[in-house]
Parts: sequence; C-alpha cells; structure tokens
Amino acid sequence: MMEKIKTTLKKEPMLSVSVAAALIAMLITPPTPALLKGIDWHTLATLFMMLTVLEGFKKENIFWPVLQLAGRIGSMAGLTLFLVFGVFFSSMFVTNDVSLIIFVPLTIILFRTGGKENYILPVLTLENIAAVRGSLLTPFGSPQNLYIFGQSGVSAGRFIAYMFPIWILSAFLLITFICFLYRRNLRETTGIGDVQASGSLDPACRWKRRGYLCLFAMIIWTIVSRTGLWPLAVLTVAAAVFVLDRDLLLKTDYVLLLTFFCFFIFSSSIAANPGISAFLANAVAGHEYLWSILLSQLISNVPASIVLYPFAVNKGALLYGLDSAGLCSLIGSLASVINFRIYVREYPGKGLRFIKVFTLISLAFFAIVVLPGYLISRTPL
Repeated sequence: MMEKIKTTLKKEPMLSVSVAAALIAMLITPPTPALLKGIDWHTLATLFMMLTVLEGFKKENIFWPVLQLAGRIGSMAGLTLFLVFGVFFSSMFVTNDVSLIIFVPLTIILFRTGGKENYILPVLTLENIAAVRGSLLTPFGSPQNLYIFGQSGVSAGRFIAYMFPIWILSAFLLITFICFLYRRNLRETTGIGDVQASGSLDPACRWKRRGYLCLFAMIIWTIVSRTGLWPLAVLTVAAAVFVLDRDLLLKTDYVLLLTFFCFFIFSSSIAANPGISAFLANAVAGHEYLWSILLSQLISNVPASIVLYPFAVNKGALLYGLDSAGLCSLIGSLASVINFRIYVREYPGKGLRFIKVFTLISLAFFAIVVLPGYLISRTPL
C-alpha cells in the first residue's frame, strides 16, 4: 500500500504539493472540528458528478460525430480554426481539461496523417489557450470558476455577462494568431481526407449516451440553480452510473478530488491562523489580480483560487487573474499540464521543446490580454 501511495505521489506532483501543504498547515494550525466545516463539500460533490459523467462521455465517444467533420476540412487554416474553436466552445460546458483530452489526441492524429507535424506544437498551444480562455465564460467551465461561482452568490447571468468582454476579445485574438501562423499560405491544404481513427458510435449503447446526457443536464441545472438538493443529485449520479457502467466509478479522477480536498484543508487552516490570515487579508485585498496570477505560477490556478478567495475583496479581479494565469507558464493551469502530458506521451524526450513553444506563444497572448483584463476587473463581480 505504501509503495502505491509513493508511486502515485511521484506521478502526480500537484497532489504531492497539496498533501504537503495540508500537512504543514495543520502543523501551524492544529485541526479542529471547525476545519471540516471549512471544506467546501458542495464543490467537491459537484466536481465528482462532472468528472464521473464526463468519463462516460469519453468512453461512449459522444463527441465522435463532431470530430469526424475535422477530417473533411481541406485547408490547414480551416482545420486549425475548427480544432481550436472546438476546444474553445466545448470547454465552456465540459471543462477545459476534458476539451483538451478530446481534441489534442485528434490533432496529433490528423497532423501526422497529413504530414503536417511541424504545426503540431503551435496548434496545441493555441488549443491550450482556447481551453483556458473559452472556459472562463461559464460558471462550470473550470474548477476555479465553479468554486468561485458557488461561493460568491452571483447569478449565472451576471457571471457570464461579467466574463463576456474578455472572452470575446480572446476569440478574436485566437483568430488573429491562427491567421499569423498560416500567413505564408492561408490556403495550404491538409492532405488528410476522411478520418476513421477517432472512434465510432456503438448503436447498442445508445441508451447509455442518452443517460449520460440527461445526467449532464441535471448537473448543469444543479450548479446554475444552486439548489439545496445537491446531495440528492450526487446520489442520483452515483446510482445511475452504477447501473449504466459501474467501471466508470473507478475511473473518476479521484486524484483531482483529493488535491482539492487537501487544498481546502490548507486554506481553512491558514484562514484559522490569526497572524497569517491578517497578513493575507492586508496583502491580497485590492491586489487580487496580481496575487492570483503570481500564486498560480507556484501552485496552479485551481488551488490558488481556494487559498486566496477568503481574503479577496474584489472577486472579479481574483477570477480574471486566475483565468489569465494559465497563459503565463505551464504550471499556471492544470489544463496546461494535461496538454503537456498528452504530448510527451506521443513524443518522448521532446518535453523541453513543448515548453519553449508553449511559453513563447502563450506569453505573447498574455501580454495582449493582461491589461484589458486588469481594467475590466476593476469593476466588482
């Protein structure tokens, strides 16, 4: 058992950081019964539902008809627009990491098939940007959005309206970056043709796909309505998935859930310490945008949201900073780490090259959006 735990911690550096942070925080502030109350069980439960049902989406290839269209696009610019904005729009509903899991492997397959591997790295970086910037529009587009939305009490309409300006700016910038990538020949052909490697829809599993879609709709309603019946929704999802495909309950990303749990402990323990709490309250208030970007480069934006939220006065600035942090470095967003893992699995030994291209393009994008984001975020959420 100990060997399994050690292996898991080595494979999951973010989990290791969260466990270490929780243990250190509990040494600074000994745990009390109030600590358990400080854990956001609602967010953990919602994440469990989302992660479990989206595993069903992946297993049953629910997005397969959309992906099949990609192989029928004739130009590289058109194909890249399709893939990048496929990530951009899907991330608003299935979270940024899941959208990358869907589209990044397909991108590698398509570009390999057409002999266009020289474009893979810049396109994967643009997909990463699309995942980070597309998901910021909705309360359920990313774990940090889900957490802040649940804590803030704002309506879904207000949340979307607040995020819309930077979201639409990001969309136009992505188009500009894609045009710049293919500036020498916007009509360059793909040489791919129809692609059959992305999966298929099993007619016998139609009822499963309908079941997962219904569960997903229920989860979205649970998030947006803020119903107090969310424990019943969790039981419904667990029971339904057990009936549909019980193996999915074993495939849920419990590492991410445990990481969240540990950072909730860290945040609650820090907030309970008068000295540390007073320092963060004075330091973070009025500087939420800067703090969220910088802290995310150390522990990623999801745990940074948990640590900083209790001390943030301007929740909008915190949210804008967290959703921009993934553009600064690989560690800034968990979605970026997932993208990196998929790439190095396909191209062992080329991780450094990925980081160089990713950092160059992503920082260029960040340099353009950072000031508009700051100016908009001065208006409270």
